[in-house]
Amino acid sequence: MEESFDTIVRDAEHLESLRAYIAGNPEKAGLRKGEVALEVRRMLVAEGRQSRPAGSPSAESGWKPDFRLRRAKRLGFSDRQLAHSLGSNESEIRRERIAAGVIPTYRLVDTCAAEFEAYTPYYYSTYGSENEIRPNDKRKIMILGGGPNRIGQGIEFDYCCVHAAFALRELGIETIMVNSNPETVSTDYDTSDKLYFEPLTHEDVLNIYEQEKPEGVIVQFGGQTPLNLAAGLKAAGVPIIGTQPESIELAEDRKLFAEMLDRLELRQTPSGSAVSEDEAIAIAERIGYPVLVRPSFVLGGRAMELVYHADDLRRYMRSAIEVSPERPVLVDRFLEDAIEVDVDCIADGERAVIGAIMEHIEEAGIHSGDSACVVPTFSLSQKILDEIAAATKAMARELQVRGLMNVQFAVKDEKLYVLEVNPRASRTVPFVSKAIGIPLAKLAAKVMTGMSLGELGFTEEILPPHYSVKEAVFPFLRFEGVNISLGPEMKSTGEVMGIDADLGLAYAKSQLASSWPLPRAGNVFVSVKDGDKRNAVAVAREFAELGFGIIATSGTAAALAAHGVEVTKVFKIAEGRPNVLDFVKNSQIQFIINTPSGKIPREDEVKIRTAALAQRIPIMTTLRAAEASAKGIRSLQKAPMTVKSLQEYHGSQASSLTRPTGFQPVGS
Repeated sequence: MEESFDTIVRDAEHLESLRAYIAGNPEKAGLRKGEVALEVRRMLVAEGRQSRPAGSPSAESGWKPDFRLRRAKRLGFSDRQLAHSLGSNESEIRRERIAAGVIPTYRLVDTCAAEFEAYTPYYYSTYGSENEIRPNDKRKIMILGGGPNRIGQGIEFDYCCVHAAFALRELGIETIMVNSNPETVSTDYDTSDKLYFEPLTHEDVLNIYEQEKPEGVIVQFGGQTPLNLAAGLKAAGVPIIGTQPESIELAEDRKLFAEMLDRLELRQTPSGSAVSEDEAIAIAERIGYPVLVRPSFVLGGRAMELVYHADDLRRYMRSAIEVSPERPVLVDRFLEDAIEVDVDCIADGERAVIGAIMEHIEEAGIHSGDSACVVPTFSLSQKILDEIAAATKAMARELQVRGLMNVQFAVKDEKLYVLEVNPRASRTVPFVSKAIGIPLAKLAAKVMTGMSLGELGFTEEILPPHYSVKEAVFPFLRFEGVNISLGPEMKSTGEVMGIDADLGLAYAKSQLASSWPLPRAGNVFVSVKDGDKRNAVAVAREFAELGFGIIATSGTAAALAAHGVEVTKVFKIAEGRPNVLDFVKNSQIQFIINTPSGKIPREDEVKIRTAALAQRIPIMTTLRAAEASAKGIRSLQKAPMTVKSLQEYHGSQASSLTRPTGFQPVGS
């Protein structure tokens, strides 16, 4: 058997050492005498011969695709890397490689350490001579996972992939999972029928598809990574199961999306897309500042920024991102003091059913992944809820969604605005599924195979007899001095939830699970930016009514005192001792409300927040979160927390839902 020579080239130094090894051991690398090792940039094929010219290879040029490509692939170079080195394109390299018979083989991971035969179908690719894939004639579907965990694309999407695999198994369909992350449940031995431990790239997925020949590929459960592959896979002849790439493109293309909303007579914030600095400035001047700017086709609000001035917009366009006509910058008018709403739904091509309408606690402008949200809503009118449901269903029909869809709305002055639509699974699907007791991802997977929502028995929105609060988990404690204020770019690395019939207690449970418990007594330090001082009065007054002492520095203290709030003034850090930092370190403060003064936090803010984290003191950087905390503390003072299992919550048939009063947007 020919020895496999598989390796990954780490850097130029590693490549040189490989060349030296191959030159000294040509027979081990499968080289014939007189032939030289791979030259990455020029692909020399024999001593003294010239590199392959652009265009089709020819015998006269000395190009030997079967030999050279096999060597390149065994050294770990992708088709895309080779295309870049040769001045070609990925599809041409792929055609040449396949024509030359240079295709990957797959080997089983020996999970039994050779003690006895392993049946666990874990596969990895190589360019050797033996293929260990076990072919069969079963009906099969491939699911693309999310790849490595990172902010914006985490375990929530893996949850969807796992439930999709379980659903397909229930239907007797063989599931083929493609994922490269060993820390996920989707890569566990008993989740799918076959696991390909491969990168989520066009080349690798296409290689697996050509080996397995499944009915199609599901791309909408793994987040943005597989979604970005959808169009290329379909163009290569791979059937995409569920919502089609054209619908994904329609939702992502700002111009096409705006035209769709106009057809449906749905309100949207003024917006535009730009590929240059001048275009972005022109759009911002037309729609008015502040504007929210972000790249297209990203998850987690990466490189998203709230911009108030032209100078900041110019800086963003010059330094923050790379733009192209295919990936323009999206510029949206920002709605200040608006309530943000998330909606998850399932559609089968004809009927769309709302999974849940989630009201965010933090105001619009905080990334949805960082904001706490509540199911069912607590302050929206029935008129707005009806509009949300109607708009969601209309967009699902227009986009021809088969599977899951997420919509983000903003509500301002009793007017509904559509912010964006994502015809895929969202990170809130696990939360919603637990909140309503319905496995949305499993239902969506079955819908993609052709079943209707009527057949599945899910035909109307479920209003649970309890409140569920999703709260984000942040890694701030691990990074001293980091800016902990929330904004449009996602920072959280996980999420938890609290459930209770009382909204305040549900919120208190979510805080206990995510960081530290809310205090029931003590002192509250309040320091807010000038724009928040008026609305901070109501929040401070509520804490005072709960028996808390109010402490503030001079500016905030003056604003609170002017409205009749009893407040103790404390020195700023530079004004003397004892100052606010001393109060924090001496455990004289039990809760902090500190809204950011700007994009770059002041030195005092950083020191206070760092000390608060070290002392495990709850700190809120938005007034709506501070008000929600006050409601939670009020509920804690009235009654102790109780614990029930999810089965108990969903097994009970509680009659009506009593909504707590006063849980309204700050300043309303």
